Amino acid sequence: MLEMPLNELRAWLMVVFSLSIALLLTLMPMPDGLSFFRPAWVLLILTFWALVLPGRASITLAWVVGLCLDVLNGSLLGEHALALTSVVYFAARLCNQLRMFTLLQQGAAIFFMVLGYQFILFCIQGFLGDLNLGWNYWLTSISSTVLWPWVFMMMRDLQGRIS
Repeated sequence: MLEMPLNELRAWLMVVFSLSIALLLTLMPMPDGLSFFRPAWVLLILTFWALVLPGRASITLAWVVGLCLDVLNGSLLGEHALALTSVVYFAARLCNQLRMFTLLQQGAAIFFMVLGYQFILFCIQGFLGDLNLGWNYWLTSISSTVLWPWVFMMMRDLQGRIS
């Protein structure tokens, strides 16, 4: 029987717990005027784990969480999975550089990652003919960038308390 060390089990439980909270925050209803400011919670948490635990928070995890997000949103199966996998791949590839950045520089990198995530979703929706979005579709990148330092500090503090 495979036995997992206690620290590794705690790390996995923390990853699953934080991603579950991110999925809930993504599904939480918002007023119509503010819905475009909804941050990409799942992407922010996956990016955090790709930076902190590059070996554990892998592309496979992003794919599985993306499929869950597709099912929960009722969108095309694989749409969010492809976008999350692509962005987490770049975050994992650049994790050593991103770790050395200040939070402000990381925020700029997060802006472009969320923009890439949204662009992939935009292209998929355009290919399907579901493209009825205005300029405010891109506001998610700004709200995610503004919240990144807070999310990073909160998750790092929570991870330190669990470990």
